[in-house]
Amino acid sequence: MNNNLDFTAKIKCAIKYREDFYKDDKTTLFRVFNSDADGIDGLTIDYINGFYLLTWFNTSIYKYKNEIVDALKSITLYKGIYQKKKFNSNEKDPDNTSDFICGEKAPEPLIIKENNINYAIYLNDGAMIGIFLDQREVRKTIRDKYSKNKTMLNTFSYTGAFSVASSLGGATKTTSVDLAKRSLPKTQEQFKVNNIDVDKQDIIVQDVFGYFKYAIKKQISFDLVVLDPPSFARSKKITFSVSKDYINLLKEAIQITNKDGVIVASTNYAGLNMMKFRDFVKKAFKDLNLKFEILETFSLPKDFNVSNQFQELDYLKVLFIKKF
Repeated sequence: MNNNLDFTAKIKCAIKYREDFYKDDKTTLFRVFNSDADGIDGLTIDYINGFYLLTWFNTSIYKYKNEIVDALKSITLYKGIYQKKKFNSNEKDPDNTSDFICGEKAPEPLIIKENNINYAIYLNDGAMIGIFLDQREVRKTIRDKYSKNKTMLNTFSYTGAFSVASSLGGATKTTSVDLAKRSLPKTQEQFKVNNIDVDKQDIIVQDVFGYFKYAIKKQISFDLVVLDPPSFARSKKITFSVSKDYINLLKEAIQITNKDGVIVASTNYAGLNMMKFRDFVKKAFKDLNLKFEILETFSLPKDFNVSNQFQELDYLKVLFIKKF
C-alpha cells in the first residue's frame, strides 16, 4: 500500500463511488474517502466546496502523507488542501502551526451548502471544522418533516446546525444549549449566514444537565428535542458517558418534551449497537411509565462508506421518537 499508484487507484475508486455528490449543487460538503472501507486504514478525505481536507488517525498512515497528497493532487481539481491530525506524536512536526498544506487558502469563514442550507466552517481553526458531516440526512429530515410550527430544543448544540435546519423548516423558535462559550458566537454566525433573525432564537451557554433541571423546574417544554451528546463529556459537576448515562439523559429529555412531541436521540458511540440503543429508549420510557413510537432510524449516509468486514465502524445511530 506504500506506493503512489496504489494510493491514486484507491482515491480514484472512492471518488467514482461518490460521483453523484459532485454533481449536486445543493450540497458542497461530503466525504470522499472513508478509511478502511475505501482501502486505507486511518485516513479520511472530505470535499469542502472546492477544498479537500485530509484527516490522519495514526502515524502508520501519516508517514505516507506526501505520496497521498500527490495522489490527490494528480486526480482532482482543487482550490486548496488542508489536514487534521487526530493522533498524538512526540516528534516535532513543522506542520503543527497550520492545517494548510497547499493551493490557495480558504476564506474564513468558508460558506458551504448542505441541502441548500448555508453553514460557516473553518478549515484552520482547531480540531473540528464547525459541522458534523455524518448528520446531513438527519438535519434535512428535521427541516423537512418535523419543524413547521414547532418549538425546538437543541442540546449539546455545538455551532447550532440542527437549530438552523429546524428554523428553516418553520420552527416558531429554537433554543440551543451548550457548555462551550464559543458556541454562542458560532451559533449566531450560522443563523446570520442563512438570514435568520438571531434575536428571535435562544442561545444558552450552560451545562445541558443543569438546563434540563431548570426546564423541568420551570415547566418549560418543547415539541422537538435533539439529543446528540458526545460519547464522553466532563463538566465541573458531572462526568457523562453514553454507556452509563444515556438512559437518564433520555428521561430528562422526555420530561420536557410535549405530548405527541418528537425526540431525536443520537449517538456516535461505536461501542453501542442499534439494538442496544433501542433498548435504552424502551428503558427510559418504561421507567417514566410512558408510551412511545420510533418513527425513523438513521445510520451513516452513503458517502460514509462502511466495509462489510468492519460493520462496527457504522457508528452513527439516530432515532426519531414520538412521545405519547
